[in-house]
Amino acid sequence: MAADAGAALADAGGNAVDAAVAAVLVSMCTDIGVIAPGAGGFLTIWPGDGGDPVVVDGYAEMPGRGLAPEQFGHGGREVWMEYGGGMSTIIGPGSVAVPGAMAAFSMAIDRYGKAPWSEVLQPAIDAATSGFTMSGAAVEYLAYSHEAIFGWQPESSAIVHHEDGSPIGAGDIIKMPDLAATLTALAAEGSRLLYEGELGAAIADAVQEGDGLLTVDDLRAYRPLLREPVLVDLGGWSVATNPPPAVGGSCLAALLLLLDDGKRSAWDQAGLQALVRAQRAVLDYRRRVLEPFDSDRAAAAAELLDAASMKDLGRILSSPSTVHTSTVDSRGNGCAVTVSAGYGSGMMAPGTGFWLNNLLGEIELHPEGFHGVPTGTRLISNMAPTVARSKTGSVLSIGSPGADRITTAIASVLLNFIDLGMSLTDAVQHPRLHTEVFDGAATIAHEPGLAVEPFDDLQTRRFPDISMYFGGVQAALWDPDSGHYEAADPRRAGGIARGGSR
Repeated sequence: MAADAGAALADAGGNAVDAAVAAVLVSMCTDIGVIAPGAGGFLTIWPGDGGDPVVVDGYAEMPGRGLAPEQFGHGGREVWMEYGGGMSTIIGPGSVAVPGAMAAFSMAIDRYGKAPWSEVLQPAIDAATSGFTMSGAAVEYLAYSHEAIFGWQPESSAIVHHEDGSPIGAGDIIKMPDLAATLTALAAEGSRLLYEGELGAAIADAVQEGDGLLTVDDLRAYRPLLREPVLVDLGGWSVATNPPPAVGGSCLAALLLLLDDGKRSAWDQAGLQALVRAQRAVLDYRRRVLEPFDSDRAAAAAELLDAASMKDLGRILSSPSTVHTSTVDSRGNGCAVTVSAGYGSGMMAPGTGFWLNNLLGEIELHPEGFHGVPTGTRLISNMAPTVARSKTGSVLSIGSPGADRITTAIASVLLNFIDLGMSLTDAVQHPRLHTEVFDGAATIAHEPGLAVEPFDDLQTRRFPDISMYFGGVQAALWDPDSGHYEAADPRRAGGIARGGSR
């Protein structure tokens, strides 16, 4: 449904940016639990007119403007789920950060799109009004989260549960009239309704009533930012991705630089061990150097990329719930959009249908503790929406959800496609691995189909089948000679569509 929304914008004369935003808005309203309208995110855009690539930063900020110090640290509750082998997160009003996605979408459409804002929102309005069928990824996630995260607020619980208390599931058709009315008002009034108007006031009031931090002053002060992307070269392609203060793009670029040696022809044991060692070094650097709040992330990222460009692994070692949409068009525009609401706060402002994020509650991204960063700080993110352009004029948009698996998933697909010459579909569907700490031990988590063997001090954790745990890469390619190609990850309920032919 989201892919079809993007194609509809193309049919109406929109470009890749219009199509990407329309598609991701549908996902934000229909992938219940996986994402929410009150999210933060990033758009990487590379115009086809010869302009430079740019990242529109619409990620979440730390709220709390005008509040006394004693009001911080409240309104959150830690919950545990079996998802991904077991994880904890903090939910409730205190977990809600300032949502930035809508402001970023508005800026992107104004500066780089062709379609009116109201037309871009219309597919999401139609979905909420007419109803939509639950997607596989949402069904899988709600099986873990329906009670722990979405069961505590009556308005939220009523949507994700049947009358007998069982969670909504595959094949269920969901209608959200309150959300449809909210989106209709956003289409008419623009994103100011959220940041300066009645919608924002209703959300702030609901959060404040639950001892959370979000205020109307936070919403009024929020601004999306234009950032210069991280740029690296890989096998005849220039790859543009998300820069600091996010960490995902820099880690992706470092992985590509470390592994681009021109010697790989397949993922044999030597290649897999090189992949694991690169992942382990880069992800360890991220945890130690990039993630702490007091890090100079720009300088630390520059050091990481310099070491990676020199293939200096030793120098590096010594030093969740998201959706993605990729679009390209035949005018050479590429747009990659990744948005996240964390694992979900489980709350919405009553009467709005507008679910809110728990981006303050992602424990793994807040080593400084709950509410531990200053008000107005842009939060840390793993997201890495990426657009690449080849010397021959081809443009590739790519990205993935998947928490800290985002960078490893995208890197694997780019290496498969550019270095190993796989088709885009084969590159996306190929089995993946990710290095992590699991049950206190250094571990290689991997899908079947890779001949992974333990080495060094690493254990292995083999999944029985391909899994949404390893991301959901969505990729769209336009080649000036042979046209359009696209690939949706079978690990999630991704779809593909083309438009603009009518």
